[in-house]
Amino acid sequence: MDNKPFAKIIIDISHEAVDRPFTYIIPDALKGLVDVGTRVEVPFGRGNNLKKGVVVELSDRSELPVDRLKEISSVSDKDISFTDSRLKLAAWIKRNYGSTMSAALKTVLPVKRKIEPSLKKTIVRLADIEVIDRLIDESIRKKSVARLRLLYALKEEPEIPKSLVDSKLHVSAATINKLIEGRIIEIKEERLLRNRVHTRNIDSTRPVLSDEQARIADCVRKDMDEGIHETYLIHGITGSGKTEVYMRIIEDVLSRGKQAIMLIPEIALTYQTLMRFYRRFGDGVSVMNSTLSQGEKYDLYEQASKGLVDVVIGPRSALFTPMPDIGVIIIDEEHESSYKSETMPRFHARETAIEIAREHGASVVLGSATPSIDSYYKAMNGEYKLFTLSKRLTGNTLPQVTAVDLREELKSGNRSIFSRKLQELMADRLDNNQQIMLFLNRRGLAGFVSCRECGFVVKCPHCDVSLSLHMNGKMVCHYCGYTEDKPARCPSCNSKYIAQFKAGTEGVEQEVHKIFPKARTLRMDADTTTEKDSYEKILGKFLDHEADVLIGTQMIVKGHDFKDVTLVGVLAADMSLFQSDYRAAEKTFQLLTQAAGRAGRGDIPGEVIIQTYKPDHYAVVHAANQDYEGFYNEESSYRELMDYPPAAHMLSVLVTSPDEEGGQRLTEHLVSLAKENFESSVFGPAKAAIGKIKDIYRFTFYIKDPDYGKLVEIKDRIEGVLSERTSFTETVFFDFDPMNVF
Repeated sequence: MDNKPFAKIIIDISHEAVDRPFTYIIPDALKGLVDVGTRVEVPFGRGNNLKKGVVVELSDRSELPVDRLKEISSVSDKDISFTDSRLKLAAWIKRNYGSTMSAALKTVLPVKRKIEPSLKKTIVRLADIEVIDRLIDESIRKKSVARLRLLYALKEEPEIPKSLVDSKLHVSAATINKLIEGRIIEIKEERLLRNRVHTRNIDSTRPVLSDEQARIADCVRKDMDEGIHETYLIHGITGSGKTEVYMRIIEDVLSRGKQAIMLIPEIALTYQTLMRFYRRFGDGVSVMNSTLSQGEKYDLYEQASKGLVDVVIGPRSALFTPMPDIGVIIIDEEHESSYKSETMPRFHARETAIEIAREHGASVVLGSATPSIDSYYKAMNGEYKLFTLSKRLTGNTLPQVTAVDLREELKSGNRSIFSRKLQELMADRLDNNQQIMLFLNRRGLAGFVSCRECGFVVKCPHCDVSLSLHMNGKMVCHYCGYTEDKPARCPSCNSKYIAQFKAGTEGVEQEVHKIFPKARTLRMDADTTTEKDSYEKILGKFLDHEADVLIGTQMIVKGHDFKDVTLVGVLAADMSLFQSDYRAAEKTFQLLTQAAGRAGRGDIPGEVIIQTYKPDHYAVVHAANQDYEGFYNEESSYRELMDYPPAAHMLSVLVTSPDEEGGQRLTEHLVSLAKENFESSVFGPAKAAIGKIKDIYRFTFYIKDPDYGKLVEIKDRIEGVLSERTSFTETVFFDFDPMNVF
């Protein structure tokens, strides 16, 4: 390594004003220790406060006079350094998604610090029994009680876990060290790998693949044999065996000496799914998710980087596990919005996986029963290779789906949240000891509290959103946590007719108990799954038939397989349909189809009731018919008509500021900049969907263009303007092809 005297460093501050490399002198004491990717500490700013940073370039010359440069203070030897490939990936993310380089670097390195290894220490007897007996006699004479306890134990057992010696025999380190010095004992250390599942029950049996499954696995294998690495999209109906296809592809990749990354939405990382992979691939499987300790993450990071991990399974963050020889990246339930980051940088796991695969010469496999419009559009246009799994492996037909018009229910005098048809079917299933799932796309007891006389809605004083009423009578803001009591009278007109809209999971559970007092219920939503493992516990209870009815929000429809569920009720299906979001119809169709797919997965045919005020909406109609192609054709036509993704690309720009006027001025300036310098379509400015959060004002505008590169150019131009500011309170965020509106 050449000893260059200067280093260009990205400072660990996620702000566009310092989003550039700063040049520092490498002092003689650190020469040979500083390289590209090294984490360092440097004096920064007028106060010379020590800040961490990452070296992105070494040079033997400086553009600035040496007397204006500062020296690197130290190398952060406890931090993990970046490799060239990690730096390249971070630069790609910064360029394509709009973020600071610091934020991009933090994203691609999910484990930041080295963690001391976890060691299993064992005290091993070296001396023979005669020597131990002499030492026992000596210890009795000298009344060395602690040493005597250890010697007696060693006489019985030649090896003793040191943890037992410490916790049960209470022998001091000094006593142990003297016995080590006398060659009476030694301490054997064995590194324990946290987060490794050790299983001897590797299942060598393989199910016979259906013709459709075999065709997919054979095609991908043949492409790999020929050195062809593509992006494949598997459109497989619920229960069609996508997971077995994934595992066959992974087996083939491992046989080539390569590694695999398997992305699953965290909400679907169930015990049953993971054990299926453990039984197939044994100790070579590791899991990367948000519940791991820092030590567990570090062990996985280190082992994976050495090529000692075959398969990593996890949500979006698992994509950045440093595996040196990736052969395939698989993204299950690829339509899930959780694959798109909602914090800077707002990258999408799908496009990022394709970039990582390109660098490694690997393949990408996407799978879903309801593929995203974006992915299916690319498959239809030849960018991805499309496969279809059209049959359930059990041979069962898809469930019978009925859409119930809630307007007609109200006209007939039914004021219950359950339609008469759903109540009738629930009674039948309960009588026959079958299970029911009730899906509601809401949280808590109420959507909002409003006055039926004047229309006033109780809102959070700090955020431009309504408060939600909970069981304890408290109204809560789900953005900032602000809480207040439910008012007895309307704060606006003093009317007593102020009440909540009962459409939450708690309200559904109360109604079930009211109509079916003997029904055993479980509720799964954001409020009942706050504790660690609570999600698995609830699912486990339902799987063990400790409940007849599972009531929940979106998390209950994400890939679970309950063979005794023969009825699924979708309550208030329209709630996601009329959001101010161009993807609203797509999200609704996916939710309804995924929910319907939970019914009839066992031997008994399933039924699904979709309760809606818009039974004739195309998303509801196609979901009821389980007709993905019909929905895609209609939805993609609307997207093309309106130039929405994937027909064109869209850049969403959000400006936030504690000063309302300052935020509005900057937004208007950036809109003018985009309109004057680019031919792309610009919409806005306007207040964001939520105009204020925690007393911070929010403004937004949107830019559309068929060429993604043009939007990147606009983003770069805006970043250039922002970097020239010297004093400001506004912050600007970018989101390419947004999954949710700002």
